[in-house]
Amino acid sequence: MPAAGIPAEVLRGHYEQVTGQFGAEGWIVGRKTMAEMAKGSERPMGDVPQVAREPHVANRNGRDFAIAIDPAGRVHYGKDNVGGDHAVAVLGEQVSDAYLAELRQDGVSYIFAGPNGDDLALAMEQLAAVFGVKTLLLEGGGAINGSFLKRRLIDEFSTLIHPAVDGLAGVQSIVDYHGTDDERPGAGQALRLIGCETLEGGMVWLRHKVEDAPAPTP
Repeated sequence: MPAAGIPAEVLRGHYEQVTGQFGAEGWIVGRKTMAEMAKGSERPMGDVPQVAREPHVANRNGRDFAIAIDPAGRVHYGKDNVGGDHAVAVLGEQVSDAYLAELRQDGVSYIFAGPNGDDLALAMEQLAAVFGVKTLLLEGGGAINGSFLKRRLIDEFSTLIHPAVDGLAGVQSIVDYHGTDDERPGAGQALRLIGCETLEGGMVWLRHKVEDAPAPTP
C-alpha cells in the first residue's frame, strides 16, 4: 500500500502517462494475459473451408493494436478489440481453419510466426510490413519478456517502481525465461541507464537502453 497521504489513483495514473510518452502504435502480451483481458468464449464454427496461412487484415478503424502472441490459437475474443484497441493474433501455422474462421467472424486480424508460432522476429517483421507498425510496447509477463529478450527484440526497458512491498511467493520477475538451466536469455546484452525520474507519490521511473555487451577482456 502507498504511504499515508498518497492517493492510490495518483500512482495508478502514472502507468498510462508514462506509456503515452513512447508514441507506440500498440502493445503486446502473451496468451495467458490476453485470454484474461479478452474474456471471449469458443464458438462452434461447423465445416469451414481451408484457408491459406497468410496475414488477414481486418478493419482497424484507426485504433491502436492489441497484439497477442498465441501460437496454438487458444484466445477467444468475441469482438474485434481488447480495451478499445484492435485485436491482432500472432499464430502458428498449425492452428485450425475453424479457429481462423472464428477470428475473421470476430473482426480480429492475424499473422503467422512460422509453423510453430515461435518465430518472434518474423512476427515483428510482419507487423511492420503488413500494418506499418514502428513502435510497440511489450507488456507481457516474465515469460514472454524473456522470449523477446532471448531473440534480441527489446530496445528498451521502462520500469516503474511502485512504493510498496508485497513479498508474495512465486510471483514472476520482469524477465522469467522458460528454458534449460544453462540458457541465459540476456547473454551478450547490456543495459545502459538513460533516464531516472521520481514521480508524484514516490514512484520511480527507470529507463534502460538495451545494447550489445562489451567483449570480455582477454
